[in-house]
Amino acid sequence: MTTIQKGSLLIGDAVASLLRDGMPVRFTAYDGSSAGPADAEIELELLNQRGLSFLLTAPGDLGMARAYVSGDLQVHGVHPGDPYDALRLLQNHLRFRRPSAGEAVALLRGLGLSNLRPPAPPPQEHLPRWRRVVEGVRHSLVRDAEVIHHHYDVSNRFYEMVLGPSMTYTCAVFPTEDATLEEAQAHKYDLIARKLDLKAGQRLLDLGCGWGGMVRHAAREYGVKALGVTLSREQASWAQQRIKEEGLDHLAEVRYLDYRLVEEGEFDAISSIGLTEHIGVKNYPAYFGFIHDKLRPQGRLLNHCITRYDNVPRNTGAFIDRYVFPDGELIGSGRIITDVQNAGLEVQHEENFRVHYAKTLAGWCRNLQENWDECVAEVGEGTARVWGLYMAGSRLAFERNEIQLHHVLATKTDEHGDSGYPLRHTF
Repeated sequence: MTTIQKGSLLIGDAVASLLRDGMPVRFTAYDGSSAGPADAEIELELLNQRGLSFLLTAPGDLGMARAYVSGDLQVHGVHPGDPYDALRLLQNHLRFRRPSAGEAVALLRGLGLSNLRPPAPPPQEHLPRWRRVVEGVRHSLVRDAEVIHHHYDVSNRFYEMVLGPSMTYTCAVFPTEDATLEEAQAHKYDLIARKLDLKAGQRLLDLGCGWGGMVRHAAREYGVKALGVTLSREQASWAQQRIKEEGLDHLAEVRYLDYRLVEEGEFDAISSIGLTEHIGVKNYPAYFGFIHDKLRPQGRLLNHCITRYDNVPRNTGAFIDRYVFPDGELIGSGRIITDVQNAGLEVQHEENFRVHYAKTLAGWCRNLQENWDECVAEVGEGTARVWGLYMAGSRLAFERNEIQLHHVLATKTDEHGDSGYPLRHTF
């Protein structure tokens, strides 16, 4: 390895030299080199020098993501709307060995030191975490609004094509193995309504309400007066229009508003569906304290959020942090339950829907693939590639129990110890 001259190493040979168990897919590069079996069903094709520079100058999944999103790294054998099969194969069989210091220097010289100049990242990429820390207080009202805009204000039409008619961007609950995505989303909303024991005339606050799915379901099916709040202006506009179309104006409302600015109180029920991931673990005490204060005595909370399989704090990966959920944080259900209890709420039930989220993501990828051309026309190929990569990778993570999805149901037990909860669950 140390005899390699500057710029003389073929890219395929460099890749092959670092693999411990051989290349499970076919790899070809713009310099004419290749590695891996010629008859492999999946092929990675590195198209240009910029793609090589992305791979060499960014650690882990970030460099691969940059090259892929930019179109400099093509994956043949899978659809870009659902690269699940390629990701599963690569994660199962693509294992790199750590080169010695001398080998690493020789590899870099052989590939050309000019490739160590980082190209500008794709426009879909958010600022790195350290820049966001320097330029704004994490989870302030202004910064939270900005990162929510980055993820959710892509295009309502794009979300309609990917999420389907329910416009629900949270884990569905499949009543049967063969239930459709739409059936599962409707079942999820109704399960939450039953866990909250919603009844006509009650008041519901839905925090981080998205496009108003829970708000509309509660109003339409249970006669509940429902208020939803979201930091996405596009979501609020879409939701209000749909509320009017469904004739639910007298019961349902969605506001473009930070939940911390909700002035009303004494709600019978509060649902938090997919918001806890965005607020920051250190802010859980204040968040659940806010919910406690907004509930009437014997009111109920249903918290639905992505969780880790353990309760060890750690950052999300670079790709997720910069392309998907800037400032997103996950922790285990144990930490969530602890902070719910510390806020004075009584936990009544907890449930894990991990496998349901894997099925949900498979459905979203299928929708993206089926509507690929229109999605690309709406948001551009780079953004569409980000979504295919993120959703397929997340599906794999849920299947492997790297992340989970939990419901935590709690009550605001009154000063006499009465929770209003029955002897046994009724949902």
